[in-house]
Amino acid sequence: MRFFQIDVKNKDSLPETKAYFYGQEDIKNVPIHSRPVIVICPGGGYEFTSDREAEIVALQFLAMGYHAAVLRYSCSPAVYPTALTELAALVREIHVHASEWQVDRDQLYLLGFSAGAHLVCSFSSFWKEGFLSNSLSCSIEQLKPAGQILCYPVIKTGEFAHNGSFRALLADEYEEKKEELSLEKRVSDAVPETFIWHTTDDASVPVQNSLLYVQALIEAGIPVEYHLFEHGRHGLSLGNLLTTREGDEVEKNAQPWLKLVHNWLSRRCGF
Repeated sequence: MRFFQIDVKNKDSLPETKAYFYGQEDIKNVPIHSRPVIVICPGGGYEFTSDREAEIVALQFLAMGYHAAVLRYSCSPAVYPTALTELAALVREIHVHASEWQVDRDQLYLLGFSAGAHLVCSFSSFWKEGFLSNSLSCSIEQLKPAGQILCYPVIKTGEFAHNGSFRALLADEYEEKKEELSLEKRVSDAVPETFIWHTTDDASVPVQNSLLYVQALIEAGIPVEYHLFEHGRHGLSLGNLLTTREGDEVEKNAQPWLKLVHNWLSRRCGF
């Protein structure tokens, strides 16, 4: 395995901001020399990035044959669009170094949990608009994602909102910008193919966040696969003993999400 750090900081980034790349080595006599990459954004309400949704998740995708990257983006007191620009910088770096890192640049997928899913979803809405490519002095094409994977995502403001995430993200500009970042209202043809999963009894980020976003995707003609599991508290991650804090995030009902994502990716990547 190849493991190294990627510099994604901008002028507003916090000192602890980092990105890590987990790369497959070529296997002798196996004719695969470029692979898809899964870029992972952990959750944490824009207040921290969760260890339980970071490297342990990357290693699952590495075992499936993908490359993976983890973004430890800037959280509060950093505000929008600091983390978004960091994610754009990571995507740009992967595109620029695709040949060197043996990445299939047409198979770059973004995966986010909770507030990290809001970050991924924001990028999927805004990557084409120009302000990110201008800030990074790169082409819009270098920011293009192939798809997004949203795990119990924070999506909307107003009713059903996880207000803590938006207040941490926007701080003094909460009232001014909250509608702009209610992402069920920002679906366009820029948004790539999407996989979403959530649990019905999520008490922190209501399932309506996913339901309303799925509806918006369908209305816009964006391909979407959506899985709603009956039980499971917010922040399940893998839903097993590897990622539980006190046993209450072990949820066998929801554990199949990872296999379902693999099936979804396989239909696109051939793995």
